[in-house]
Amino acid sequence: MESIYEHVSPEIAAELQQTAKVIYETRENRRRVLQHAGATDEAALLDSIVSGTVAEHPAYELYLAARILADTCEAARTTLAARLKEVNR
Repeated sequence: MESIYEHVSPEIAAELQQTAKVIYETRENRRRVLQHAGATDEAALLDSIVSGTVAEHPAYELYLAARILADTCEAARTTLAARLKEVNR
């Protein structure tokens, strides 16, 4: 199996590796936040807050944290995909 880093400079490989690390860490931290809140995803947590089945605080802060982590993860994924496309031309 060919490594995605095989045909790139060490500097670009380090950049790609760092972006991949951000993706992993934001995904895992989002999972932990949602697990702590007892929710499967942000929508379920928001529904629980709106329906009053969980207390607004700290549930809303956990909801915001999960949303920020999800958005950051998606932005890093988009960045990584664009960078890989660019370096593989």
